[in-house]
Amino acid sequence: MKKIGLLAFGILSQLIFAQTTRFVYQVSMKPDSTDRATVKTELAHLDVSADGSVFYAENRLKRDSILSRMRQTGSFNFDREQMQSLRTNLDFLIEKNYKTGANNYKARIARDQYVYSEDRAMNWKILPETATIGEYKTQKAETEFAGRTWDAWFTTDIPLQDGPYKFSGLPGLIVKVEDTKGDYSFDLKESRKIDGLPSFDQRGSVITVKRAAFEKQQVQFRKDPLAAISGMSGGRMRIQPNPDQRRQMEERMKQEAARNNNPIELK
Repeated sequence: MKKIGLLAFGILSQLIFAQTTRFVYQVSMKPDSTDRATVKTELAHLDVSADGSVFYAENRLKRDSILSRMRQTGSFNFDREQMQSLRTNLDFLIEKNYKTGANNYKARIARDQYVYSEDRAMNWKILPETATIGEYKTQKAETEFAGRTWDAWFTTDIPLQDGPYKFSGLPGLIVKVEDTKGDYSFDLKESRKIDGLPSFDQRGSVITVKRAAFEKQQVQFRKDPLAAISGMSGGRMRIQPNPDQRRQMEERMKQEAARNNNPIELK
């Protein structure tokens, strides 16, 4: 694939995205491989500035906004049902730096924030097939990434080598990308100008690790969530549950992990 020169791309991005632009994607997913009839959907944002982008769930932004207001006002009364409705299957941030090419993944495990830089190349094969998706003329490309085969549709109408999740590197914005198993799909729904990149709740220790170390910690957490919590940030939980509460928490967290057995990255 012939790539747009990084310098030319950088200049073009600065001219077009001098003001931050928000691209809103609908994400469809089947997180439970034993229940493929159930499809969960939610919205996610790709916020693009001249220097880079950040991808995150819309519910994450709404939830963090509520928590921020509570801390500012000192009032911690909240609607439990509302907060439950703002839970997300995309509880991470992905930051791309256009100047360095870094693609950083940030996610919380228990009370700590983990950060790793993606170390796998995304090698695209651009295909001759074209299609009109919404208002955009697009072209098809495919890649193998993290154990899945992905089909993407990009548009040179928006000369931005970016897209949802970790996807990037095509000569135009990715309008749609889906895996060939039909488990995950990202579809561009709208775009609009915004004042600037949002800020997020970054409480807890920030731990920078290699991707393999993050994945190992995540596996340990899923196997025994409470043990992982008690082993972090000084080795003690802020609140020690009684044995009955501990068993209930353990069971609830294990059931939740069991229902999310089909991650977007398989390897």
